[in-house]
Amino acid sequence: MVLLEFSMSPLGKGESVSKYVARSLDIIDKSGMDYRLNPMGTVLEGEWDEVFSVVKKCYERMKKDCNRISCTIKVDYRKGHAGRLQSKVVSVERKLKRSIKH
Repeated sequence: MVLLEFSMSPLGKGESVSKYVARSLDIIDKSGMDYRLNPMGTVLEGEWDEVFSVVKKCYERMKKDCNRISCTIKVDYRKGHAGRLQSKVVSVERKLKRSIKH
């Protein structure tokens, strides 16, 4: 399974781009894929082709009315492990012996 964190935003559309981020989140949510939104991006969990397919759909939608797009992608593959969106946080909480903000 793959954890893919990405941040995609248009350039030249002003200081607030939440309208564009919301459109991407709609695509992500409708994909049925497990994900977590954070203040700086979104983390997807799935198979390689699945997660990159969702990123591509977000890109295709954004390029319809954005002439320039910035995107960063970070990928973490771990064979045989699923549910890491939650389990990685739980692992840290166990080591701290307390809950953390998430």
